[in-house]
Parts: sequence; C-alpha cells; structure tokens
Amino acid sequence: MSDTFRLTLAQMNPTVGDIAGNAALARRAWEAGRDAGADLVALPEMFITGYNAQDLVMKPAFHQHAIAEIERLAAECADGPALAIGGPWIEGASLFNAYFICKGGKIASRVLKHELPNETVFDEVRVFDAGPLGGPYSVGDVRIGSPICEDAWHPDVAETLAETGAEFLLVPNGSPYYRGKLETRLNHMVARVVETGLPLIYLNMVGGQDDQVFDGGSFGLNPGGELAFRLPLFDEEIAHVDLERGADGWRIAPGPEAPVPDEWEQDYRVMVTALRDYMAKSGFKKVLLGLSGGIDSAIVAVIAADALGPENVRCVMLPSEYTSQGSLDDAKAVAEALGCRYDFVPITDGRAAITETLAPLFEGLEPGLTEENIQSRLRGLLLMAMSNKFGEMLLTTGNKSEVAVGYATIYGDMAGGYNPIKDLYKTRVFETCRWRNVNHRPWMMGPAGEVMPPRLIDKPPSAELRADQKDEDSLPAYPVLDAILEQLIDRDGSVEDLVVAGFERDVVKKVEQLIYTSEYKRFQSAPGARLTKGSFWLDRRYPIVNHWRDPGGV
Repeated sequence: MSDTFRLTLAQMNPTVGDIAGNAALARRAWEAGRDAGADLVALPEMFITGYNAQDLVMKPAFHQHAIAEIERLAAECADGPALAIGGPWIEGASLFNAYFICKGGKIASRVLKHELPNETVFDEVRVFDAGPLGGPYSVGDVRIGSPICEDAWHPDVAETLAETGAEFLLVPNGSPYYRGKLETRLNHMVARVVETGLPLIYLNMVGGQDDQVFDGGSFGLNPGGELAFRLPLFDEEIAHVDLERGADGWRIAPGPEAPVPDEWEQDYRVMVTALRDYMAKSGFKKVLLGLSGGIDSAIVAVIAADALGPENVRCVMLPSEYTSQGSLDDAKAVAEALGCRYDFVPITDGRAAITETLAPLFEGLEPGLTEENIQSRLRGLLLMAMSNKFGEMLLTTGNKSEVAVGYATIYGDMAGGYNPIKDLYKTRVFETCRWRNVNHRPWMMGPAGEVMPPRLIDKPPSAELRADQKDEDSLPAYPVLDAILEQLIDRDGSVEDLVVAGFERDVVKKVEQLIYTSEYKRFQSAPGARLTKGSFWLDRRYPIVNHWRDPGGV
C-alpha cells in the first residue's frame, strides 16, 4: 500500500455559464497537478457550470452541455492523475448536484449531494433532487469520502462515509461569504473530524457571482481538529497537499497557514471583488458614478478605483443651487486623490426647464418632495445618458440604511447597474472610510493614503435637495436607525424585542413602516455585494404589497 498521497487543490474562480472556460481552468489545474506528481486533482462544487447557477441548471440543454464537457475532460485527462470536479448529473427524471471522479479517460465514480440547502441564497431543494447516502470512492488504493458542501454541515453523510471505509474526507464547496462565515465553517468541519476521527480537507472556490463572493480560504484539519494548512482568502491558488499514512491512518502534512484579515478588511475585499468580477464577467471595463461630495459616493468611488483602476472610473459632480461649497470641494478632492476623471455637469438649467414644463400642471400647488425628486431624477437621466454614450456602467451609491427605509429616489439616485455598498449600513460606511484611509493592500488598484478628506467623513449627512437639509430631519440618528434595522432585518427580531432593549416604540414602528412600504423600490434596485445573511435579494424575499405590521405586544 502507498504511504503517501498527493492532492492538488484548485481554489479557482469559475464563471456561471462559461462551461468551456471553466473546463479550461480545470485542465490548467490538472496539468499543474500532473507536473507535480499528484494522485488526484480536485476542483470545487459545481465548478463546470459555475455556482450558483440557480434555475439555469435545470435547463436541459445547459446541464446536458455541462455533462458532455465533463466527459470530454475525462477523456483529455486520461494520462495522469485522477480529476475530481463538480457538476450536474441526470438519472431518469432526477437532476443531481454531483461530484465526478474521472480517471483512465472516463467518469469512474459519481457522488450525489444528499443534504440540499434551502435557506438564505440557496434554493437547492427547488433545483436538485437529493442523492442517497453513499460510500467512498477509490483513487489507487486510497478510499476517499466527499461530502459535498452542505453534506459536511450535517453529521449523517460524513459518519456514513467513515463507516463504509473512507480514509479521509475531501469536501468540495461553493460557499459564499458572509461576515463571520469562516469561523462558522471551521467549527462545523472540526465537528466532522471529531465525530469521524478522519482528516478533512475543505476546498472552496473564489470569485464573485452577482451579489455573492466565494472567499476561498480552503483548509485541512487533522484528527483532533488541528489545522494543517490554510490557503489565502479570496485569491486563486493551485496548491499541492501531501497526506502520509502511519499506524494511526492518514495525516495531512503541515503546510502554510495564510493569515486571516479582520472583518473590516474582509468586507472591503468582498465589495471590491464583487464589483471587479461583476464587471469582468458581464463584459464592462469602465464605470461612472455621481460624486456628490457625500460619504456614500466617496466610498463607492474608492471601491471602484480599487476594483478597476482609477483610469477606469469617471466621477461626475452634478450640482444644483442647494449643493454646498463644502460638497463641491470634497467631491473634487476625492476624485483628485484617486486620480479618476472628474466631470462637472450643473443641473440648474435642466431643472429650470423641467419646472417650467410642469408649471401649468402644478399651478397652485406648494413645492415639496416632488420638486426635490426632480433633481435626483434629472441626475439619473444625465448619468444614464453618459453611461449609454461612453459604454460605462453606472454605479449606484445607496447604503443599506437608505435601501432599507427607502431613503432614495427610484429612477433617480437608485439608477445604476451595481451597488457595491448595498449591504453596508451607514454607521459601517463611516468606519469603512476611516479603515481605507489608513490601510492599503496589494489587491487594491487605487492609490494608498488618505483618499477621502476627514471633513467629508465627519460632516452631517445630507441629500442637499433643499436648503439646510440633513438626513436626520427625516430619519432617526444613524446609530439608532442602524441598531433598529439590524434587529428587524438581519436578526428577524420583533418590535417588542427593540422596545425591551430600550428603543422608543413610536420610532421603531415608524422604521418598520418604512421598511415594508419601500419593498417596491428594493424590487427594482440594482444588485450589490452580499456581506451578511440579511442582505436584500435572495436572503430576504418579501411581498411587495403587504399590509401586515408587527403589533408589538400591544
């Protein structure tokens, strides 16, 4: 019996629907493993299709194409190590999330996912059929068990594999980021190791797909839960991992342990990666945004510069008579610090023309919110015109607090193709700006240093749609608002929970009302990077028309 086993892990970035491109990545990983003398080259869950493919994977032409590509890969990778890759599989009328073990020019084994996630961003019960509990597969004289992603979050699959002869566990994943996810994963995998007594290797993909970012961080655990190695978070890497067999069975040879950034850096990296991959995978190279002189558009400009390079970011100031000199100065300072293009497009004349056009209809009516929103919608029109003319994707800049309570103008400042800060509450926007001003990493394409003036971060937030306007004229102070929102949205809490915690009932009820009545805006809003399990889109799906309100224990 062999006493060593070399496993090549491909922590890579597939693209949903690019079956040929994903196969090319798999071949590259297999060739690297072949050249390194690997026994098995492993890729993540559903790698051939990209993940999460949602209902696309149910389309017969699509999953048939994917299966055919895996069969082609198996034939092309006949002379060398075995290849393990995730993809769909059909048996009769059933569609499965499968893991294919290819060797000798053909598909030698298939593992079918048993535990299908049906929460947060996952709808696998809708898409796939559950496979039976199965046993391990063989590569040479080594028996390997592969619980697929969610399978490893429950004890039954891993225990069955151990009982039927698995010598170590290889877990292929498509596991997207949320804040704190890395520790949650590690805790679940340690539990599987303790329960089975087997070494476990956790392989995750990287890269952005719509709102989700897969954060990599693949790792290995030896019996007892000791960490043997960890690959970097967010970065593609092909790594060779050795296992050695002794009197007590297989053990993973120690390898490098990549450092784990703090949660502020992880969140920021997710926002940058999400935008970078959304652009690359949808075919855009440049972006533009309205740079108002406020904190939200400033951090979006910085994220864009870090994701794409300052030369690919156009910042546009669209002032009205209500735009303060401070905002004019701050917007220009951000653009200049980043090295982005800066355009100045006043809206005063355009707004006057629209006001004159509507004057006969609005005669005798007091000006108010309608006139304020005309400014926002005029800015949206002008920015979309530039987007069309220059072929640059328009970014929208509303933070999670504003998105939650509808403090944004539909078809105005909500216009755009992507929102990097959609899942970032306003209080976290402030801290993220401060963090970025003093931190720089090699993956950031924007300049180091203080790229946002401290005065911009510290000034009271304002939409500047009327004289002396402040956000707190319409909303609770952001620390109060965000605490309420986090409880109602992220923790699915109740009005009574907040009242018991010391918040005023009237304030909580007002915020709850704003959340529910702005659902129609969110339904039409741009996608954005997911940072939490309470993000707006797949994590939280509410009806647009909804008359229920929490009675709050009264």
